[in-house]
Amino acid sequence: MSQLTSLPDFSGSYSKGNSVSDFYTAGQVVIGDGTTLRDSGVLFEGNTILWVGPAADFESHEAATLATRKDFGPDATILPGLIDTHVHLVFDGGPNPVDVVRSSSTARQLAIMFRSARELLSAGVTTARDLGAPALLDIVVKEAINDGLARGPRMVTVNAPLTVTGGHCWFFGAECDGVEDVRREVRKARKNGADSIKVMSTGGNMTAGTRPSEPQFSQEELNAIVIEAHKYGMKVASHAHGVEGIRRSIIAGVDSLEHFSFSGSDGLLREEQDLFAAAAEKGIYVCKTLTLAWAGLIANPDGGVPESMIRNMLDHGLRVVAGTDSGIDNVPHVEYVVGLEGLAAYGMSNAEVINSATALAAESLGLGDVTGTLEAGKDVDLLVVNGDPLADLGSLRELRTVLARGVAYVPEFVPQQAWARDLAAAMS
Repeated sequence: MSQLTSLPDFSGSYSKGNSVSDFYTAGQVVIGDGTTLRDSGVLFEGNTILWVGPAADFESHEAATLATRKDFGPDATILPGLIDTHVHLVFDGGPNPVDVVRSSSTARQLAIMFRSARELLSAGVTTARDLGAPALLDIVVKEAINDGLARGPRMVTVNAPLTVTGGHCWFFGAECDGVEDVRREVRKARKNGADSIKVMSTGGNMTAGTRPSEPQFSQEELNAIVIEAHKYGMKVASHAHGVEGIRRSIIAGVDSLEHFSFSGSDGLLREEQDLFAAAAEKGIYVCKTLTLAWAGLIANPDGGVPESMIRNMLDHGLRVVAGTDSGIDNVPHVEYVVGLEGLAAYGMSNAEVINSATALAAESLGLGDVTGTLEAGKDVDLLVVNGDPLADLGSLRELRTVLARGVAYVPEFVPQQAWARDLAAAMS
């Protein structure tokens, strides 16, 4: 439990009456670790959380006279900033994002990425991992956000994803073949400032000539990628649709499996339970990249996807984290909450969904000591929403305040496309 037994000692540090911190209160505070506090608040200064606990405890302490208080009312909820572990800022979320990227100048690609970052922040996403961008543009965006030149979530970067010659997303530029070649690409990514490594272990739906059901790298190549990345403390995210690509990724010891769809050559999805157990045993995180496209399957009783899909994974011990693949075809970044509603539709409780989008997601990215929960010493990544997301995930769209690393952001109004609105309605 994150609540501290005592408040910080302000005595002697500041003259009484001068505001040194902020205290946000609401009818409910969702810590992010499974703990929920009623009539409570978060005390913070700058970008550091100082204390979390019942408002009544704070009122009786002398620190109350030194803080600026903002009460959002009994029907509001304070919770950690949300995390999307799988985004593509360079893709615009429209009907043909690959064509847009390949026909755009580097300057225009960068403009798209900055807009995408603002859309994520407007959806309450305060941390995101970009899993593939060309020309080191993800580093440019990350540094601009860190330096205060642009607004967006805290970014985790991978540069261009590793792929075979002519493989999935080859146009991003990190084609490599053979053990020595893949090792060299890992080293180049580290040299260029990447935080993690993304590997296209199978083909994908957005690259002509590749097949999601088929593996791209040999076992030896995947092993080399993981060993080299882990040598430098870098996590490896594996794009893995087909069964053999998933199997090789697990054997190699990747840190996360992206998509994990078990795509067959006939286009059908057939889960293999033994791979659930194998991934769980190794502690590999799973990101199903639930998007608006999944909403159509949920609405279709003949879609062939069991409603217990996510529940089954959890029952096998898999750690499922939130990630939307935002930016790909017809998946705008601002529709993040639909992905969370998809997790619930496939078997997660709302509390598990919030955990997957906060504490567990932060842990999967290696940021558990920085963000993901509302605890003293962590960064001020928090949201205030109208309503109770533990009862209705839709309340996450009712944003009242977004703080990203202690800086307030006013969400931009992004008109929802008609098709997005219809698919989102199908989730309810």
